[in-house]
Amino acid sequence: MTALARRLRNVTSSRPWRLAFVGLALLLLASPLASGAAIPPLEEIGAHSRSHDSSDLVDLHFSLVTIDVGNRLWDNFGHTALRMRDDGSGADILFNWGGFDASDGMLRFALRFFRGELDYRLFTVPTEQAFAAYRREQRTIREDRINLSDAAKSRLYQRLLWNLEVRNRAYRYDYFLDNCTTRVRDYLDEALEGRLRDRFTGTSQSTYRQVIWSHYASIAPVAMLLDIGMNGNIDRVMSEWQSLFLPSSLRRELLRVDSDVVQGGQQLPLLSDSRIVAQFAPPATQWNGYPVFVLLLAALLFALLLTTRKERYSRFLDISGQPRRSLSPGGYRVLGVLALVGALTSGTLGCLMLGSWFWSGHEDLHRNANLLLFWPTDLLGLAFAMRLILRKSPWPLNRYGAPYVHYYLLAHLCGIAVHAIIGLTGLASQNTANVLLWLTPAMTLIITLIWLRGFRRIDNGIVL
Repeated sequence: MTALARRLRNVTSSRPWRLAFVGLALLLLASPLASGAAIPPLEEIGAHSRSHDSSDLVDLHFSLVTIDVGNRLWDNFGHTALRMRDDGSGADILFNWGGFDASDGMLRFALRFFRGELDYRLFTVPTEQAFAAYRREQRTIREDRINLSDAAKSRLYQRLLWNLEVRNRAYRYDYFLDNCTTRVRDYLDEALEGRLRDRFTGTSQSTYRQVIWSHYASIAPVAMLLDIGMNGNIDRVMSEWQSLFLPSSLRRELLRVDSDVVQGGQQLPLLSDSRIVAQFAPPATQWNGYPVFVLLLAALLFALLLTTRKERYSRFLDISGQPRRSLSPGGYRVLGVLALVGALTSGTLGCLMLGSWFWSGHEDLHRNANLLLFWPTDLLGLAFAMRLILRKSPWPLNRYGAPYVHYYLLAHLCGIAVHAIIGLTGLASQNTANVLLWLTPAMTLIITLIWLRGFRRIDNGIVL
C-alpha cells in the first residue's frame, strides 16, 4: 500500500482509499467557500506523497467532458469538466471548476465580478446528476476518454487530491486566463509533464475580441456592450496555448494530440472513444445590435424630416433673412426623443467606462478610447431632452448661457473627430471599427441637429 493510500485509510477509519477519495469529493458541496490559492508544482506539495505504485490506479479512468454554450449570460463560452470513474469501487464523479457563491445576492456577485474579486471554486457531483442538469438546460454534452499512462494518471490524481483540500478549492477567476477550461488544460499538461504546452507554441488566428463577439452572438446587446466597453487588451492575437481557454477549442485541439500510451505497438491519441451524451440545438444567433440601434435613430430622423416647415427664423450668424426650415411642435418632441436616446446612451456608456477605469479590477476595461465619443456628462442632456418633449419648443438661451453650450457641443464634435482619427489611423491598439462604422456618424448627426435646432435666442443673446 502506498503512503498516499495509507494516509487516506487512516483518515477514513480503514475504509478503502477509493471510497475515501469519493467521500472527500462529495463533501465539497456542503463545504464553505475557501480563499483563492495558487497552483504549486507537485514537487512542492508537502501534504501528500507521490504514489509510485501505479497498480492502485489501474481501474481509474478520466474523461474530458465538454458542455456546449447555453442561453444564460455566464454560459456563452461553454464549459469544461473532468470525469473520474473508478471501476473498482463504482465511483463516478464529475470535477467542475465552474462553481461560484451567489448566496449574498446577484447584485453583490456582479459587484465582486466587476471589481475582479470573484472567486470560483471546484465542486464535485455524481456524473449522471450533472448530466441530468445540463440536459434540463438543453446543452449538448460531449465526452472523450483521456488516454494516460499509469504515471500520468497518478500525477493527475495527486493534483485533484490537492485541489480537494479546503484551502485549495477556490481560485481567483479570470475569464481568459484562469477558468474551468484552463484548469483542466493545465492539470493535463502537468500530468503529461509539459508535453501539451510544448505542443502549442504558435499563435492563433483570432483575437479575444473576435472570440467574444462570436460567442455572444446569441445575446446581441451583451456582445455590443462588451465590444464598446473593452479596450485594446482584447485585440491582441492569442497564442495557441491561450486560445485553449475556450472549451470547444480545447477539445478540438486535444483530439489532434497523441497520448503517452502505447497499445499494440501503436501510440494512442490523447482523446478517444468520443461520444455525444446529449445533443440539443445551439442558441440562435440574434440580430447585430449596431444596425438595430442605427435603424431606430434613422426612424426618428425620418419622423423629424416630416415635421419640418419653412418660416423666417433668425439663426446664429445668419443675417440673410431668408426663409429657413424650422420644426413644428411635434418636430421638437421628436427631436427631444432623439436627444433623449443620445444622452442616455452616451452618458450611460461613458459612466460605465469611466467607472470601470477607476474601480474595476479588470484591466481590459481601463483606458478605453471610446471615452472620446461617449461622455458621462451627457446625462445632463436628459433635462434638455425632457424639456423638448414636454414643452415642444427649443431651449431658450441668453448671452450668458449660450457660450457654455456652444463650447460643450464644439468640444464634443472635436472629441468625435479625434476618436475617428485614432481609429482610422491605428494610433491606438483598440479596434473601434464597429463604433466608427455605426455609432460615430449617428452621434455626429444627433449633436449637430441639437446644436442647430434645439436652442433659441432670448434677450438679444447668442443663438445656437
